[in-house]
Amino acid sequence: MAQERTLGQLVADASQDLQSIVKGEIALAKMEIKSDVSKGGKGAGLLVGAGIFGLFTLGFLLTAGAWGLFAAGLPRWAAFLIVGGVLLLITLILALMGKSALSKMQGKPVKTIDNAEKTIAALKPPKAS
Repeated sequence: MAQERTLGQLVADASQDLQSIVKGEIALAKMEIKSDVSKGGKGAGLLVGAGIFGLFTLGFLLTAGAWGLFAAGLPRWAAFLIVGGVLLLITLILALMGKSALSKMQGKPVKTIDNAEKTIAALKPPKAS
């Protein structure tokens, strides 16, 4: 005949199981937050790159405008304008990539919250009809 467990042993086992569940949820939350921070860092880096290229773009476009007014259509002016346009295109591409990376951030540990809600629902006693 199997030995019956005491109430104290059952409570200790339940406490240990609950502790394991909580530790698992914390580990999951850390993993989700780390992933979001990584995505945010990438997006921020791309936006910084876009800002740097934007400053170069402004410098080149202003230089092209000054040469354009001075030279009134010389080939040198067109060359400066083309370089400024290329830098503007790079700036726009980097800005869109950065915005896309930042929009992928969830901002909260969705899976952890879902698991915690399921755990709470499972631990609640059923409602009497």
